[in-house]
Amino acid sequence: MSDRISPLRGLRQLGAFALALALLAGCADKRDAEVEAFLERHWAEPLPPQGTPPAEFSALEASLAPEACGQCHTEQYAGWRESLHSRAMGPGLRWQLLLMSQEQGNRCLRCHAPLAEQKALIALEHGWPNAPKQAPPDFVPADLGHRGLACAACHVRGHERFGPPPLGEVAEGGPHGGFTVSKAFEDSRFCAHCHQFPDDGPRLAGKLQEDTWAQWAASDYAKAGPGGQTCQSCHMPDRQHLWRGIHDPEMTRRAVDVKLELVDLGGGRHEAVATVRNVGAGHHFPTYMVPKVELAFVRRDAGGGAHPLGSQLIGWQVDTGITREIADTRIPAGEARQFRQPFAAPAGDWRVELVVRVHPAEHYERIYRDSLGRAAQLPAAAVPLLRQALADAVATRYELLRVEAGPAGAATPIAN
Repeated sequence: MSDRISPLRGLRQLGAFALALALLAGCADKRDAEVEAFLERHWAEPLPPQGTPPAEFSALEASLAPEACGQCHTEQYAGWRESLHSRAMGPGLRWQLLLMSQEQGNRCLRCHAPLAEQKALIALEHGWPNAPKQAPPDFVPADLGHRGLACAACHVRGHERFGPPPLGEVAEGGPHGGFTVSKAFEDSRFCAHCHQFPDDGPRLAGKLQEDTWAQWAASDYAKAGPGGQTCQSCHMPDRQHLWRGIHDPEMTRRAVDVKLELVDLGGGRHEAVATVRNVGAGHHFPTYMVPKVELAFVRRDAGGGAHPLGSQLIGWQVDTGITREIADTRIPAGEARQFRQPFAAPAGDWRVELVVRVHPAEHYERIYRDSLGRAAQLPAAAVPLLRQALADAVATRYELLRVEAGPAGAATPIAN
């Protein structure tokens, strides 16, 4: 039996204002159910083929090529082309597919190349048993399997176009029969299809290996009204198709506040205390096991001498086989964590510098290096892809910021 107050009973007991609130809540519940129903259809597993295009469609309207969408949606296409979504089928995944069965590969393609047409092309490429016997139709470009999370993966089902409510007037009689509007495109749950494993998904140390949406849902960012933010409001501001995250220095700087203090322990012993607060990420910083943030402590003498004191990592550290947790120092949204580095220092003029470096692909770097050590056991075609994957992963590293503190002072930011 529902404990929701009925409208008539609410009017008698709580007055017209409370009734209005109850009705609004009812509307919100209805909208919520509509979003859930839409997402259940939109992200059905596996996604069905598009089928035959409508007879009135031109070749451009029917095409699943991102460039076809870019003919009209120029800004969205330009953003997507620079995004990680467009590179979701990079060498880091392609070398692994050479070692996988079709069933194993499809588990990766669920997010990296989710369209049925993409999976068919990749099955043909690898000679998997369920590959289609006929050539792909004309509306499927030959390279679609390597285009990652293409436009159609989010916006096209059965050749029907879907998108968020328009920001302005939409002209009638547009291409591909217009589009179907859904508020789901503005809802964080839209992103959960790839950025949240189900409860029965793979875990390590009791933690889901992909848990970003649940981290957001547990934070203040998920609350309605002022202060609340969706995935899209941070990662798609003004509907930009960039999806910037920890690979982007500006985005990462907005996510954290870093302070450095020195504690005199006596007898020439000291402790550098770095306090890192997650002030701008609506989920853990960093959210899952691949990225790491390195805190490197260095004592600098007045004469310019540099003496490394040690380094610590922020992140979920696991072994390359993903069988053992080493440490989990991620910082939930709105929370802070301290990292302490003891050291000895002589009397005199010196300061401690904290260098914050970001390794967006640290876990992959270790996997790729380990795998290259066994290159002789890999298919020959996998090795060049693996080497390129490692080079690409290393190239994502960057220095985020530096702060310094003297024995009697607080931290001072240093411009990069």
